[in-house]
Amino acid sequence: MLAVAIEKYQARIDEQLTEHLAGLPSIDAPLQAAMTHGALLGGKRIRPFLVYSVGEMLNVDLAKLDPCAAAIECIHAYSLIHDDLPAMDDDDLRRGQPTVHIAFDEANAILAGDALQTLAFEIISRQDLPLRPAQQLALVRCLAKASGFQGMCGGQAIDLNSTNRTIDLETLTQLHTMKTGALIRCAVEMALICADADDATSAALLDYANAVGLAFQVHDDILDITATTEELGKPQGSDTEANKSTYPKLLGLAGAQQCADALIQDALSALTKLPYNSQLLANFARYIIARRT
Repeated sequence: MLAVAIEKYQARIDEQLTEHLAGLPSIDAPLQAAMTHGALLGGKRIRPFLVYSVGEMLNVDLAKLDPCAAAIECIHAYSLIHDDLPAMDDDDLRRGQPTVHIAFDEANAILAGDALQTLAFEIISRQDLPLRPAQQLALVRCLAKASGFQGMCGGQAIDLNSTNRTIDLETLTQLHTMKTGALIRCAVEMALICADADDATSAALLDYANAVGLAFQVHDDILDITATTEELGKPQGSDTEANKSTYPKLLGLAGAQQCADALIQDALSALTKLPYNSQLLANFARYIIARRT
């Protein structure tokens, strides 16, 4: 059930991204190629999955969810392109392939990230979407907040400033709630906006998103130690080599696993408050801490 849904939504978001990127006017071929490389490099498509799965559970038409899924994946792709740059994490591999600045160059990588970021907002602000203007405005605000100073960018800044330093668990949790968790929460929130969901449904699903988002990062920290370079698609042990603060470093490997397990239990508990069939979301939560990539 979960594997089929993941494959279905991966195919749908890849089709959406391909259409948006191919539809750009031919102004600069290297830049367009760099954007395409970064956006269509593969990946789990976690954020689009949440947009689609939550939205369909709430009976939202896929046509309303498509722009949300495409926009949030453009933001995620931009973040990875910039994250891999020499000034940030300085990674040569992403998903087993050369990162954008290696496949092209640093200038095109920076511009590709910038262009994908702005493309995201172009996608969800188009006049021809089957969404009300008030919904579109809410979507723009949600995505901007999650990807900016109060979300992903702010978390990345804390991460950079924490390298080669020991930080406490509260700071590490804040870092990853912003850097990774904010966009995962945003994916769920965008689906809720499209559904005009009531307060109780929104509260339960945002609790679920908060727990899953943090569990995702805790498990990523674990995989950096336990998975191979081939499984990760990037160098194994890169966080350790960069002397970053991680959950295993602060809690030990067993403690980090217990933390991830507890967060998934919180996510599953949140789903019990919903009057919907949330089995797919429950399976997805368990998958988050079982995956090897």
